[in-house]
Amino acid sequence: MRISLNWLRELVATDLAADDLGHRLTMAGFEVEEIEDRRTWADGVVVGKVVDRQPHPNADRLSVCQVDIGAEALLTIVCGAPNVRADIFVAVATLGTYLPIPDLKLKKTKLRGIKSEGMICSLAELGLRKESEGIHIFDAAVHGVAALTLGADVRPLLGLNDVVLDLSSTANRADALSLIGIAREVKALTSVALTLPSVTVAADLPQTSALTVSLAAQTACPLYIGTMIEGVTIAPSPPWLRQRLEASGIRPINNVVDITNYVLLEWGQPLHAFDRDRFQSLTGHQDLTLGVRFAAEKETLTTLDGQERQLHSQNLVITAQDHPIALAGVMGGETTEVHDGTQNLLLEAAWFDSVAIRRSARAQGLRTEASTRYERGVNAVELPLACQRALDLIQQLTGGTVVTQSIADQRSTGTPSPVIDLRLDRLQQVLGTVESGDIGRLLEAADVERVLTALGCHLGPLSPEGTWTVTVPPYRYRDLEREIDLIEEVARLYGYDNFCDTLPSQGELGYLPEDQVWTRRIREACRAVGLTELMHYSLVKPGLDRQITLSNPLFAEYSALRSDLIPGLLDAFQYNLEQGNGGLQGFEIGRVFWTDEEGLGENDCLGGILGGDPSQGRWLRSGREQPLTWYEAKGCLDSLFQRLGLGVEYRPDRRDQRLHPGRTASLWLQGDRLGTFGQLHPQLAQERGLTATAYIFQLDLDVLLDALITLDEGGIHFQPFSTFPAADRDLAFFVPTAVAVADLERSMRKAGRPLLQGVELFDQYQGDSVPEGQRSLAFRLVYRADDRTLTDGDVDPIHQQVRDALAEKFQVTLRS
Repeated sequence: MRISLNWLRELVATDLAADDLGHRLTMAGFEVEEIEDRRTWADGVVVGKVVDRQPHPNADRLSVCQVDIGAEALLTIVCGAPNVRADIFVAVATLGTYLPIPDLKLKKTKLRGIKSEGMICSLAELGLRKESEGIHIFDAAVHGVAALTLGADVRPLLGLNDVVLDLSSTANRADALSLIGIAREVKALTSVALTLPSVTVAADLPQTSALTVSLAAQTACPLYIGTMIEGVTIAPSPPWLRQRLEASGIRPINNVVDITNYVLLEWGQPLHAFDRDRFQSLTGHQDLTLGVRFAAEKETLTTLDGQERQLHSQNLVITAQDHPIALAGVMGGETTEVHDGTQNLLLEAAWFDSVAIRRSARAQGLRTEASTRYERGVNAVELPLACQRALDLIQQLTGGTVVTQSIADQRSTGTPSPVIDLRLDRLQQVLGTVESGDIGRLLEAADVERVLTALGCHLGPLSPEGTWTVTVPPYRYRDLEREIDLIEEVARLYGYDNFCDTLPSQGELGYLPEDQVWTRRIREACRAVGLTELMHYSLVKPGLDRQITLSNPLFAEYSALRSDLIPGLLDAFQYNLEQGNGGLQGFEIGRVFWTDEEGLGENDCLGGILGGDPSQGRWLRSGREQPLTWYEAKGCLDSLFQRLGLGVEYRPDRRDQRLHPGRTASLWLQGDRLGTFGQLHPQLAQERGLTATAYIFQLDLDVLLDALITLDEGGIHFQPFSTFPAADRDLAFFVPTAVAVADLERSMRKAGRPLLQGVELFDQYQGDSVPEGQRSLAFRLVYRADDRTLTDGDVDPIHQQVRDALAEKFQVTLRS
């Protein structure tokens, strides 16, 4: 927000220089981004009068002017402006003057053979406009003949005797988007007097049937004030008003619109003026009924920027006889705009809900000065005061007369000021000591009372327990809500730089938590087996089961939280194929979210996708691709588990409809379900246009980390290799196809202890000579002892135990 220092000093009697004031505000949390010293823009520019103007003898577009600046002799100035003429008052830059905006220093020169002893300036050359069609001409009727003294400094006439501070405030300080809000802050920082603008509060204005207000959206607009003014004269605003608006970065339009913008800057209260006669021609009624409601679908409204807007159900609108005439709190409508012929006004002052205005503005892609303030929160207590301030100015500057006012107030209890208990010992504990000479001291009760009273808070007497009851001023109701907020205000106003520096007596080495250490190792292991890390947004399209949808999304396409990692992995795989880069071997670690009977849940997962032909050197296969098989993809996952030192079991699984029912397995680790691995269902692959087979896995990261941390806590010990040879035995049998190989291996390892060291499946066959519903499996069993060479007498009994266990538990038919 741009703050005029001259305007600010009318409200708060501070004599601080602009640099000092900017530093104080910055240290208090209002960053002053730029200090614009306008006094340097026209230093040396004076009031002059063109006494005579003659055409240049050697140039068609130049004029030779005789200009009186109150000196002994007239100045001869060559001017190229088309609007220069005799008997006008102008701004004259004398010789030696430096104009910083065009970066020009005036010196004697000749233009087409005629000497020129200065320059008649335009507003662009003085920094007040980006472009100017001609020189600036002072209006004697506006400024007064007495003010146009020849040779006088032009800066007071143009508002250039001012300094503008461009500052930004945090989102919680809605009150700082007004000059009065900044003045209150300066008062608290400097302990000087604050003088608010005088407002003549009129008695209750008459209420007639000519104007009624009906609030359909009472939650979005609980308070609305409509006032009719008759007999206004639309004209340019006086110089003081135009200059203050320009210094604040707002373009003057006419006296009525300028007044609403002036009150917006002064009080932070958006107002809007309608042309009342246009209301009547639009609705066909003499009596006017204003309403506030949400728009219906397919309604349209042409706003002040000339755009016809398609309204949405989130748009809050002002209506006349139920016809939309303005986007409430955002922008007015073109059909009821105040224009040069306006004679009767309707002034709107309203309190809109911040969430409703934020959604409405976002739905239309609009952000205005009004919506910015409503989004942060407007002080409803001072709304009638701001409205009356605007009415006073309208009556003074336009000659209008207030005829009727209608107020709709649906607030149940108004806007009460928050009351907060503040403990002195808690404040001292949080803030610590402040510098006081060579030693530090704790803040005393008098310090706290002085700071909070300067902020406008009302403090009750300090109780014996050391607690104040603090009543927050209404203009800070959205900011000061808790005890810690008051403690922060005390620190901010007392000055952060006045607190003692305290450093730890002894530092400690940094470290990572165990879960972070192992998560990094998991990433390293994934990269080691050839997987590339992927990252996706947690926000996805809605429509799936168990999804959590956002109540206020930025975009409809990203309005839900992902419930697993698989859709993002598939999107990345598909994108890679479409770009001609072949398949993708990737992994992702991310958080997933879901909702169920127990409520909302979330956890971290490790997901991955493999597919395509990962090999290089296809010339060996005449350029043909060799798709990744299920067993190769499973081998990649097994390599990952092997690097992490984990033994994972695979069991058949058909629960995920996105995966191939016959090529999907659930993964189990130490009795806990770890996740799922399987091939993408061919039908889903066809629907997505995937030409390569994809294999997907998703693991519960918490289960994985728990197993790794437990394994690490038990310690990893080196076990020497046996120096004695192993004895191999092959075992073949028929077994029902429903029996899992993992269950067979587990049973064989248990029965073959302690000599059985390894079990490996090396053959599977289904077809001729195999009973229906069964398959032939062949395993190689490796027996070894650490202290001797095994004999047949050692191995055969153990091997027979394995055979008997399989026959008893799984009813296998042994073949060898």
